[in-house]
Amino acid sequence: MANDNDLSLSDMHASSKVKTKTTTGATAKPAAAPQSRSERTDRSFDAIADHFEKKVYGGLKGEIRLAVLRRDIFEYSAQMRQHLGRPLRVLDVGAGLAQIAIDLAAQGHTVVINDISANMLAKAQAHAAQIDTPLDITWHICPYQELPAKLSTEKLEIKNNEKFDLILCHALLEWLAEPAGVMDFFDQYLMPKGALSLCFYNPASFDYRNLIMGNFNLLDNSDYKADNVKSLTPNHPVAKEEVETWLAAHRYHVIRSSGLRVFHDYAPLKRGGHTDPEAVIRMELRYSQHEPYKWLGRYLHILATRQV
Repeated sequence: MANDNDLSLSDMHASSKVKTKTTTGATAKPAAAPQSRSERTDRSFDAIADHFEKKVYGGLKGEIRLAVLRRDIFEYSAQMRQHLGRPLRVLDVGAGLAQIAIDLAAQGHTVVINDISANMLAKAQAHAAQIDTPLDITWHICPYQELPAKLSTEKLEIKNNEKFDLILCHALLEWLAEPAGVMDFFDQYLMPKGALSLCFYNPASFDYRNLIMGNFNLLDNSDYKADNVKSLTPNHPVAKEEVETWLAAHRYHVIRSSGLRVFHDYAPLKRGGHTDPEAVIRMELRYSQHEPYKWLGRYLHILATRQV
């Protein structure tokens, strides 16, 4: 998910390569770290979009993240396309920079990209405009809760042949005021036997990393909150077990799970293979799907199908 200035996206539509439509909606302002769920608001990164891009995707951490997601998603989406005999309809909710969704559009799929932040989607559109192939992308700037109204204005009635074959939801749960509520949205818009790609921050990794680093003061302080004015560490992450409970309750079957950055962030002293980025990515990919290592990932990726 990506926060917010009054940046117009119309200038980003000049390229004829991208078949694109953009709609806007109300955007949320960055919130300080609230203390109770009733006080929380959905987080937008509009005001720190440049910082987000640099911190999350400006180095090896971002390359590892994308390498794992691309492997997991592209392998399965290719199987889905072959089985259905057509390109997929893909929705990316809280897309942020939308790299994976744009890649899928470049593969010929029809893609809808959504985020609460105009600035984040402006960056995503700039990236899409650089791709030398026609892209079928529709852009919606709004909280995901407003997407039903946006989609209905496109006369996309909620019928089986107009739902989505694949929904991406990456790094959104931990920034929502009511994260469990997004499961009802998935139920509404995902095709029967469609696939859900759910990537979320792993709170166990926060504890483990601070144990390794000796930051016991943070672990002893139950009131500790990251400074969410600029921090990208969520104060209200959702545990794997809770997500699994939601998936089971909504009749999703997990077909693949991976850890993102299962060792890279835990190595304060970079030596040997750590000095070779290609080797790091190779080993991250190797161990990302093996227990117990995958459950140490800074983020977890779950690919699940809807059983109806």
